[in-house]
Amino acid sequence: MDCLVIFSNCTLASNEEMTELRKRGGGGGDPESTENISDKEVDGEGLFGAMEGDGEVEGEEEPKVEIPEVPQTADSTPECLNKALEGLSSRWKNWWIRGILSLTMISGWFLVIYLGPIMLLVVVMSIQIKCFQEIITIGYRVYHSYELKWFRTLSWYFLICVNYFFYGETVADYFGAFVQREEPLQFLVRYHRFISFAVYLAGFCMFVLSLVKKHCRLQFYMFAWTHVTLLIVVAQSHLVIQNLFEGMIWLIVPASLVICNDIMAYVFGFFFGKTPLIKLSPKKTWEGFIGGFFSTVVFAFLFSYLFAQYQCFVCPVAYDSETNRFAVECEPSEIFVLQEYTLPSLVQSTLRLKTVKLYPFQIHSIALSTFGSLIGPFGGFFASGFKRAFKIKDFADTIPGHGGIMDRFDCQYLMATFVHVYIASFIRGPNPSKVLQQLLALQPEQQLGIFSTLRSHLREAGMLPPTGA
Repeated sequence: MDCLVIFSNCTLASNEEMTELRKRGGGGGDPESTENISDKEVDGEGLFGAMEGDGEVEGEEEPKVEIPEVPQTADSTPECLNKALEGLSSRWKNWWIRGILSLTMISGWFLVIYLGPIMLLVVVMSIQIKCFQEIITIGYRVYHSYELKWFRTLSWYFLICVNYFFYGETVADYFGAFVQREEPLQFLVRYHRFISFAVYLAGFCMFVLSLVKKHCRLQFYMFAWTHVTLLIVVAQSHLVIQNLFEGMIWLIVPASLVICNDIMAYVFGFFFGKTPLIKLSPKKTWEGFIGGFFSTVVFAFLFSYLFAQYQCFVCPVAYDSETNRFAVECEPSEIFVLQEYTLPSLVQSTLRLKTVKLYPFQIHSIALSTFGSLIGPFGGFFASGFKRAFKIKDFADTIPGHGGIMDRFDCQYLMATFVHVYIASFIRGPNPSKVLQQLLALQPEQQLGIFSTLRSHLREAGMLPPTGA
């Protein structure tokens, strides 16, 4: 009955609330900072051109809802850099700022790789939290004047809940031997999903209790905003961690491909770009898109050859309970072993070579680079549409010349999801270590039953001598 009362109150308040929202709408914004965004252009044309007559209904006009103005991010470029480049045009100034910061970030990326899987885990977690904070902050700025109760507190609470669930699953999957030695952890792992649900349910109840009649609809907007952000950022960050445990190469190479494509598309677009690619990002050009694609495919083929040679990158990351540290030692799988391939006859006559030696992973890298170059940018287009909707240029001003962390990782999350699906579909086979962990968690009687069944099966297959031999 209480739920019906709340729903009724929300319905009665909605008209008044939307009228107030229209009154508070900024509708403005600096045209330079939003890349000359026009609402008419967005509503009247499709992404790749005009779509006249699509979806029109005679006699009906879609109501327009103004979005409250979001404060624009400030220029965070260091003063020393501004002074050094003050004589240049804004175009070339932006080129040098982006270039210097890109080289700095690439250097940091290789330093993180050198420091190993633990540092990669820390970096992924830090990026996830910063991306979540940037998106939630935009929501808070849009509706800050309404003083919604508990919005930011509940948003961070749900972030903790979802991370507890995902990282708890990771601990159960990859740290089974360690869990077996710790009694408290055994309890948490056994009832992990129930605890996760109970913790989330507490937040859900807190949200319902915080509903206010006057701002009911906006509170549901923000509830949905938080959960979509969790889906985009946290869920896909978990897939990045899953890829890492398959071997660092499955994180390093795909992430580097996105970086390469982003840089090369910018370079080709800067020097040769003339044909606009998509209206959501007016500065993107076909020349940059195509140049980025071919450059990334070549880079993937060479970069994957370099990393496939080293055991520390290709072996699955596993926790060694004896040494209490991560171990990356194994017998490399077939895709990381050099194999001889016969070239097509046309290529043989051109190169005067009959066979070449390649790592199978290099062939897989072509598929990864193709996705990262052709489909990955749509993650950036999605982010551009989001920013256009709120008339902002960047998610934040964390990185001079680049924007926020989310501005740099909008394509990475889409790429991480593809890599996870790709591994599950074409690469991963049965994992003996996971099976062993599950067997060790069984009761002794159950373990003996499985041992007897397995022994009988191996004898029938001729791999063990028959009884009495």
